Parts: sequence; structure tokens; C-alpha cells
Amino acid sequence: MSEVRSRKKLIEVALPLEAINAASAREKSIRHGHPSTLHLWWARRPLASARAVIFAQMVDDPSACPEEFPTEEAQARERERLFRLIEKLVQWENTTNEALLEEARQEIWKSWQRACRDNAHHPRAEELFNPKRLPAFHDPFAGGGSLPLEAQRLGLEAYASDLNPVAVLINKAMIEIPPRFANRPPVNPEARAKKALMEREWKGAQGLAEDVRYYGRWMRDEAERRIGHLYPKVKITPEMAQDRPDLKPLVGQELTVIAWIWARTVRSPNPAFAHVEVPLASTFMLSTKPGKEAYVEPVIEGDTYRFTVKVGKPKDPEAAKLGTSAGKRSAFRCLLSGVPIPYDYIRAEGRAGRMGARLMAIVAEGPKGRVYLPPVPEHEEIARQAVPTWKPDIPLPDNPRDFKTPLYGISTYGDLFTPRQLVALTTFADLVGEAMERVRQDALAAGLPDDDTPLREGGTGARAYAEAVGVYLAFGVKSVFLKISSWVLPSVST
Repeated sequence: MSEVRSRKKLIEVALPLEAINAASAREKSIRHGHPSTLHLWWARRPLASARAVIFAQMVDDPSACPEEFPTEEAQARERERLFRLIEKLVQWENTTNEALLEEARQEIWKSWQRACRDNAHHPRAEELFNPKRLPAFHDPFAGGGSLPLEAQRLGLEAYASDLNPVAVLINKAMIEIPPRFANRPPVNPEARAKKALMEREWKGAQGLAEDVRYYGRWMRDEAERRIGHLYPKVKITPEMAQDRPDLKPLVGQELTVIAWIWARTVRSPNPAFAHVEVPLASTFMLSTKPGKEAYVEPVIEGDTYRFTVKVGKPKDPEAAKLGTSAGKRSAFRCLLSGVPIPYDYIRAEGRAGRMGARLMAIVAEGPKGRVYLPPVPEHEEIARQAVPTWKPDIPLPDNPRDFKTPLYGISTYGDLFTPRQLVALTTFADLVGEAMERVRQDALAAGLPDDDTPLREGGTGARAYAEAVGVYLAFGVKSVFLKISSWVLPSVST
């Protein structure tokens, strides 16, 4: 069998690592337009490094091309030229720079055609070394999809897979769905009613993105109509501002709530306070950002307590940082008496259905950033009024080493959520289905084929397009839900 002749690649010799590392580090602070915002994924590879590595793996090092670069000086100059190309290629601003990407693709083509010439006499040359078709990129464990996405961007046909179905969906959303519906105008009625908008050129996934925005707004507005009463704004009262100079300019204003901060509670193990549900708060710190510190301060009044919120550094930073936690072995301590609350006791209370929750603080959106406020009784009452009509009753894994929630009586997926969270989740889940039907009807009105072939089977008609939009709306539900989540519960973990 003939051996494949392979030239040394650029990645085997040298790379402009400083530029690649700087661009990769910068990506961590980029939110708008970055695939990481589609769905959080651990160990996500930076797009910059993925793009650079794939390019350098495909392009020959000049030292491997003596027929074109016969001297070391010529090779160094060519290598430097390739470095400059990589340095531009990894910049976030150039992610969609088509001229630059085409330049990179041409470099890959040049190296590939050298490989095809070198192996023209290979017995499988027609199959393996087709000068008119680049080799495909295969990633069997694609995860967040950075590598196959960048391979596709550089002109390679990308194939991605993973054992995790969420990873598979992320990759479909990034590398499979957009090309299938590329260069199409949006189908939503608002866009179609504007003649100038419909006559413009819709490149790539711009039309698909416009529809995702439109139907996403419809879902948001419809959700607010259906369950907005469960997510009230908070009014700044004179009482709130009495000891808070930062709140005085806001008195009378109604602010949008970002989050309600709750703590789980159990009855105190101290017999003298057994009638009191005390908090299991992993921390009382709300913000540790220098100059913007905020914290919860519990106020004990006999055999009861209440929470207030203060800004600035706490008098006892360590106590505020610990909340009512008492170390890994001791678990928590009773806020009223200081007696230990061991894990075995907490678990027994949870399994008996006696674990509760109490509102500790409210985080609102102020004119100049986040505003931390004390709990409002009316907000706590509204949260408790939510009654879900359905919840997932699938049992959680019976594996105490990795899934500890069943030890605390949280045995099904539905138990992981509060009633208000379940109402929000089911509302948005229903709205995704309703939005998909709207997309299908609008797509038919826009002239898409009434093709019943689903997206998973390669469909490109009205049904498949509606399902495609639904994929992105479903990802959006996760983001919206995190933003308006009604309860943030400090974890009870071992």
C-alpha cells in the first residue's frame, strides 16, 4: 500500500501564541453575539484559538515547501506573513470579516492542492485527494461546538457529535440550522409589511435572526400578559430610604426586579426556638464589588427575626461572608441561639416536608446599576400565590454521591423548582409551541412550501423553518428564565 506524503504544517513549527492567547482571553468578556450566550457550556474552547489551531493544522509551514521558498530567509518571511494573517484572524472584530476569512480559506486551499499533487499517484487519490474538495472536519465529542463552528467558517465541511444531547442541540443551532435557511428574508408579518426591508439583501442567517427576535418579543409580551402579576415591580418607600442615602433620590419610583434572594429554612433544633424556622444562608453578602458592597443584616427581635439590607462594608466581614453556615462538618447554625444544625437534621426535616424558604433581599434595576433592597412582605406573599398546573414528576437519579437532593426530600425534577418558577417554565414552554405554530402559518403566507418534512429529517419548508426558529426560542427561554427567576436559593450541599 502506498504511503501518504504529508508536509510539515505550520502548527508543528511555530505560532503567534501571544496574539492568540490575548484574543482568547478577551473573549471571556464578550457577550453580545458570542455562541457562549446561546447556552452555557463547561470547558468551552475560545473561538480565537479554535480558528487559529485549525488554520495552522491545514496550512503548510514554508520550510515544507522548498520549491517555493528555497532559502531560510524566504521561509521566515512567508512564515511571518502567515503569522500576521493569524493575528488578524483571531480578533473578535474579524469573526465575520468575509474578505479576511476568504484570504484564510485560500491559504488552506493552496496547501490542500499541494497535498493533492504530492499524492496524485496514490491508489485512492480520487477518493482521498480530490483537489476540488477540502477534507471534512469531524469532531466526535464537540461539546460547545467551537471547533466545528470555526472549521465551517474556514471553509471545511464540519461534522459534530457528542454523547450529551444538549451539546448536540448546541451544535445543530450553530453549524447545521443556519446554512440550511441561509440568505432567506424573514417571514414575520412586521418585516413583510415593510417593502424596503423585504427588498434588501438578507445575507447568511440574518433573516432567521430577525424572525427569532420578532417571535421572541411576542413571547416576552405574551408572558408578561399571562404571568406578569407574579413578578411585580418594587416601589421605593421613604421607610426604605430612611437609613439609605443611596435610595433617597429613588423614593416613589417603581423599579424592575432582577432577582428575589431567598434562603431555605428549617425549624430550629434548639427546643426553646423549635417553633421558629431559621435560615440556612450560605452567605449574607449580596455584592462584594469594591465600592459597591451590599449585604443582608439579620435583626433578632426576641424569638423572631427579620432581614434588612445595608450598603458598604459590613462591620464583621467574615460573619457576613459565612451567613449562617458553620463550616463543612457543622453545616449551619441557628440564627437565634447559635446551636449547630447538622446535615442529618436538615435532611430529616427536608424528607419530612418541613423545609421552607424566606425572602432575604430584592435586587432591582436602578438608574445606575443594581439596587439592593430589603424584603417586601407583599412580594413574598405574591410569590406564594403561584400555583403550577403541571410539574415534571420524573424521579431524580438515586445516586447520593452525585445527586444529593433526594437526601433532602427533593426527589423529582419538579421538586427542584419553586411554584413560581414552575409557572414561569410551563408558561414559556407553552409559548415556544405557540410561537412555532405562528411561524409556520406566517412562513406559508410568505411562500414557503407546505412541506411536512420535519427539521430532523432535513426539511426546509414551513414546518422545518418553524422548528428551526423554535430551537433558538427554546434556548432563549433558559436565558429569560434565569433573568426573571423568582427564587435564588443558597444551596444546602455537603
